[in-house]
Amino acid sequence: MGVEPENTLRSFVRAEHEGLDVIELDLHLSKDGALVVMHDADVDRTTDGAGPIAERTLAELRELDAGRGERIPVFEEVVAAVRAPLQAEIKDVAAAQALAEVMRSRDLVGRVDVISFHDEALAAIRTLLPGVRTALVASRYGADVVDRAQAVGATMLSLNIRRLTLELVERAHAAQLKVVGWTVNTHDQLRLARGFGLDGVVTDQPEIRRAVRFTA
Repeated sequence: MGVEPENTLRSFVRAEHEGLDVIELDLHLSKDGALVVMHDADVDRTTDGAGPIAERTLAELRELDAGRGERIPVFEEVVAAVRAPLQAEIKDVAAAQALAEVMRSRDLVGRVDVISFHDEALAAIRTLLPGVRTALVASRYGADVVDRAQAVGATMLSLNIRRLTLELVERAHAAQLKVVGWTVNTHDQLRLARGFGLDGVVTDQPEIRRAVRFTA
């Protein structure tokens, strides 16, 4: 999203072209139950429209401009547009059922990790899709985030790097949890991530991928 319209097919294709390892996207349900790819619960910030996603049908959402003429995509379109592994973030707990159905019907359990701020969403998706890989996302958190991840069967933590400590990373690793930090858009943040010994970083900028390869 640092170089293309956020959560659009154009952005995801660019990410794959730039060689990023995994593409993260965000999911909400439209009024008629479509898995809409957008970060916010409303369309105001990233389109020329206004109001909640949940109050519009997919057809109504398609009428909006999501940047540079892009239309709001649905999850199935992203799956078809790129071949890279995906992280699907459930923003709305109600989306877990719909996501599970699509992943099951298209045999996506091996390709798509499901991530969420909502513990209950991760618990639900694991019940619906045994064997799915999940990650707990957290912005404001304490040491108990490791216990929370274990309680819902997550194998990874995706954490706000501004609150991260080496002690917490070590505790997570001791519990066999991978840790990724977000959002890493500068070289200083990348050096911090290296110091923490993170398993990966989330970035909006393709140049961070290149910096990972050429800096120590």
